[in-house]
Amino acid sequence: MARPRAFDERRVLEQAREQFWATGYAGTRMDDIARATGLGKGSLYGAFGDKGKLFHRVFGDWCAAVVEVAEEHLPGGPDAEAMARLAGYVRMMAENSASDTERRGCLMAKGTAELAEQDPVVAARSAEAMAALLALLRTEIAAAQRHGDIDAAADPEDLAALLLTVVRGMEAVGKAGLDPRVLRGVADTALAVLPEPGAGIAG
Repeated sequence: MARPRAFDERRVLEQAREQFWATGYAGTRMDDIARATGLGKGSLYGAFGDKGKLFHRVFGDWCAAVVEVAEEHLPGGPDAEAMARLAGYVRMMAENSASDTERRGCLMAKGTAELAEQDPVVAARSAEAMAALLALLRTEIAAAQRHGDIDAAADPEDLAALLLTVVRGMEAVGKAGLDPRVLRGVADTALAVLPEPGAGIAG
């Protein structure tokens, strides 16, 4: 009978995530993760596979967490409250970027930028997360349109893509050191440019 694992898997994954987050995929060795977790490399390989498989596990968990946060703020519900839900999510993302004083950024963005071109697993998981975020935003925008807060003639897919680009872009420019007040202004501006009923859509 196989022996039970004598370590907390969640804690080990969190420590591995912190290492990858700090030094990137290429800059992280299994020796580094062994030191960070206190486990021998044999235990790490036995439990999680090689460095690539371990990163895929960490990266997949992070992507899922990004979507879960969005789901908490964009859960659907009464159409009358959709605009408030959208505003809450966009402003929350601005605050997250503003509070990242260490400029670590998002592991999903960092991992995608580093690996997506040559790693189909990373590319697919990142794309899945983005599609899920887009769908959540699109659903809330359509609800706001039904309630009359956003012009019904606007394409909800286009507006969702705009907001997704804004919230993910704020993370990137925040990491570069953009003033938190500017980030908050970006969030407010993105919400303000959503077309109101009767405003018309530029062709």
